[in-house]
This record gives sequence, structure tokens and C-alpha cells, in this order.
Amino acid sequence: MPYIPHTAQEIREMLGVIGARDVADLFAEIPQALRPKTFDLPRGATEMAVRAAMEELAAKNRTDMVSFLGGGFYDHFVPAASDYLLARGEFATAYTPYQPEASQGTLQAIFEYQTAVCRLFGMECANAGVYDGGTALYEALMMAVRHTRRKKAVVSQAVSPIYRIVLSTYTRNLGLELVTVPHKDGCDDTEALAGAIDDKTAAVVVQNPNFLGAIQDFTALFAAAAAKGALSVLSGYPVLQTVLKTPGAMGADIATAEGQSLGLPLSFGGPYLGIMTCKKSLVRQMPGRIAGRTVDGAGRTGYVLTLQAREQHIRREKATSNICSNQALCALRALINVCLAGEEGLARQAALSIENAHYAAMKLAAIPGVRLLNDAPFGNEFTAVFPVKAKLVARKLMDEGIIPGFPLGRYYKGLENALLVCCTEKHERAAIDRLARRLGKLL
Repeated sequence: MPYIPHTAQEIREMLGVIGARDVADLFAEIPQALRPKTFDLPRGATEMAVRAAMEELAAKNRTDMVSFLGGGFYDHFVPAASDYLLARGEFATAYTPYQPEASQGTLQAIFEYQTAVCRLFGMECANAGVYDGGTALYEALMMAVRHTRRKKAVVSQAVSPIYRIVLSTYTRNLGLELVTVPHKDGCDDTEALAGAIDDKTAAVVVQNPNFLGAIQDFTALFAAAAAKGALSVLSGYPVLQTVLKTPGAMGADIATAEGQSLGLPLSFGGPYLGIMTCKKSLVRQMPGRIAGRTVDGAGRTGYVLTLQAREQHIRREKATSNICSNQALCALRALINVCLAGEEGLARQAALSIENAHYAAMKLAAIPGVRLLNDAPFGNEFTAVFPVKAKLVARKLMDEGIIPGFPLGRYYKGLENALLVCCTEKHERAAIDRLARRLGKLL
């Protein structure tokens, strides 16, 4: 018997107030083809039977494969202490910290997280995080639109295609013009990007390293954008920020990132963390929650949510976003990882990843018929081009327990033979040698 708190009479009264004849009227906008065909569900099973079925299903997963997949999500080492600290009850059960007198621990953790990512990206302000890297980039674009009051965005094709799909989907009904500038042999075409910026452009959007692996300095491009009144948005890779020129040093107005690489497990796609940072002049346009440090009446340090007028729970009509989320637990995990590794540890993690990727590139490029897409500097990812379809290569090697990388033909016309190969500090030379050996034999 379902628990329905309203009587039939109360339901009729509520429907009368809103002008609906019956409950079915509430679903009139949903096409009949998209509605459930039936609610006649199978009978429930016992816990023991469900557990057995799930174990049988889980046993079909292969856990012995070596993966060189990247494309924005990376298998970095996570210290054991991270899980232990995150599992503490006060962190696992904490929710939205609207009452500072009861949420000092959570608020301080958010404040420390904001400080850490600001230092990592060389930026001035940060929020407590949003859903993921894609929504963070969308929110950055909307910040630029509100600030400049312009409706055009220039986006490099070398930005993650997943992120570009997010931008296209979220802005579809907002009257924005998205201009995509093609990549140039796997690199951002900075001259074409600068040429596409005009007095109607709200922002130029790039990624470093870009989705194809190339590392570039966008200082000149960002200066050109500023000269035309447009903002500069850069999507970065947190771990490599320890060794690369930061977005702040390049002059970026807003820097975003997917925070998964900072200690979050891959977990079949989430939950992840969207990092958002910006210049102080733009902080009032930033969505999500921001924790600030202050003092109470007795002069003691305290932490509070600040600039809350931007939030929909205060002034809904003035809200900067209605899809942002405070990923506090994911942000805390990222902070714990950064603190456990420290500046030296993160830099070493980045260096090892880069060293392994360059070793892999050397081994693969030595195979007859295989070449690198370009000679641009790269970090822990690079694009290799084969004499055959990359998708076919990937499928064959997966049968042998190796996931060689990400076939780019799905998103980039003309790169059907190209494979995006990723390495982290966890890839041993023996695994890379095995990839090169099996690939050489296959080709």
C-alpha cells in the first residue's frame, strides 16, 4: 500500500487551484511515445538473490587490463590516507553549510580548497566547485556573457569535444553564437582564434594541454582578446599545472578544470568536481558557493558563505546559475590529496607522467608506419597516427588486455587513424614496452 498523504478531496482541491482537470494534465507536455508503457514491474527478489545476481554481473568485468585512456580523466595514484580521512563521519554527513555556527569545519575545508586551487592555477578567486569540468566551462562562458553583455563565443576545436557538446547543449536556447575555430594539425590555431574575436565576442575558450595533447602559451591570444573587450577562458589539467605556465600567468580571466585528477577515483564516470577560478573583478559573476574568512564579535577567526546574493536561495531572479552544485565532499577529497602530496609531490607526479608519455611516444614512433601527429610540446598525452583505423587497432588490442588509448575519429573528421595515448605515474615501462610490442606485431 503506497503512502499517499493527500485524500481524494484534497487532490481535487489542489487541481482546482492550478486549473487542472486531473493528475494526467500535469504530464500533458510529455509526448505519449516517451511515457512509460507500463508500471507492471517484475516481482521483487530477496537480498541474497540480488547479491548473487550482482556478483555474477560484476564478475564479467575485466580487471586485468592495462589502460592508456585519458582524454580528461586520469588514473593517478591516490594515497590510502585519502579514503580514511574522507570517511570520517563529520565529512561524509555534512550538507550545505548555511548555518556557519554549525558548519565551521565544512566552511574551513571549502576555504582551504579555494586557496589551494587559486595557488595551483595562479588565479585570485575560486568557488567551492561545480558538477564537473564541462559544466565549469559552461559556467565560465556564462560569466563572460553576463560581464560583457555580449552573445558570441570563440571556441577552439582543440577543446575537449565532450566539453564542447556541453556548451552547445546548455546554450542551445540562450541565443548565443558559438564559433568553433578548427585546430591546426592538433594545435590551437591562435592566429585564427584571434582573428575570430570581434566587438561582439564575450569570450575566447581554449584548453591547455588541449584535447589532442599539445601544450601552448596563450598569453598573446589573451592579450588580443582583452584589446577587443572579450574575456579569456582556459580549461586546464590540475596535476600538470604544477609544471606548466599557469592560466593566471598567461592573463586568463577565468580558469576551469576537471578536478578528478586530484585524488578522485575514476568510478565509471563520477562523481567528479568542476574547478572554477577567476580574477577578483569577476567574482560577483561566479556561480556556486564561496566561503570567506572573517572574525566574530570577539575577534576570533570564523568562516562563512559570502556573496550569497548571487545564489538562487536569496534572490532567485538575480541568480548566476540554477544548475551549479556545491561538490563539497569531492572538493574536500581534492584538498586532502593536494595536502598529502604537497607542492613537491604534485610536481613529481606530473614529471613522472610526462616522462612516461614521452617514453611511450618514442617507442610508438619507432614502429614502421606510426608517427606523432605534430612536433608540439606535450605533457602526459600525445596523438599517434597509424596506417590503419585507430578504432580497429584499439579493438584488436583490447582483446589482448590492452586499452591503447582513445580513437579520435569519433569526434575529429580526418583523424580516423589517430589515437590519443595517455600515461600517468602509474604506467610502468614494462607496460609501455608491451603496448609497443603488441602494436608493432599487430600492424
